[in-house]
Amino acid sequence: MKRADVTEKILTAKRLKELTWEEIAKKIGGASKIIVTAACMGQMKMTKEQATKAAKLFGLGKEETLLLQEVPYRGSLPQVPPTDPLIYRFYELVQVYGTTWKELIQEEFGDGIMSAIDFDMTMERQPDQKGDRVKIAMSGKFLSYKTY
Repeated sequence: MKRADVTEKILTAKRLKELTWEEIAKKIGGASKIIVTAACMGQMKMTKEQATKAAKLFGLGKEETLLLQEVPYRGSLPQVPPTDPLIYRFYELVQVYGTTWKELIQEEFGDGIMSAIDFDMTMERQPDQKGDRVKIAMSGKFLSYKTY
């Protein structure tokens, strides 16, 4: 069995039970809606307690429950560049603004990177007369490159 098979089973159960990610995150607990969703999508691992709750919620077996607790292969996309329009827009943001973000971060902090491990993200809907907006805020620890 592959981790992608578990994700498909979770998505099927979510659909059949008509659950939202908010409801799922509350039932599984132990992390934000973003982290729980990422774990269900195969991009983060769950604790034993979370995996047990997820297994009960989604009707998963022992092997599937254990797979939820394994360190995942992160960052996998079906293809690059992605063809899904919503995911592609994020890819496009990096293509257009990536060098700008790099310059501004390194001017402010120095030579290093923003961590995607020591990282927090929030997402919210912002009402707007011209159409609601998506607000995503990312916060990652700055890690300086070291000279040896």
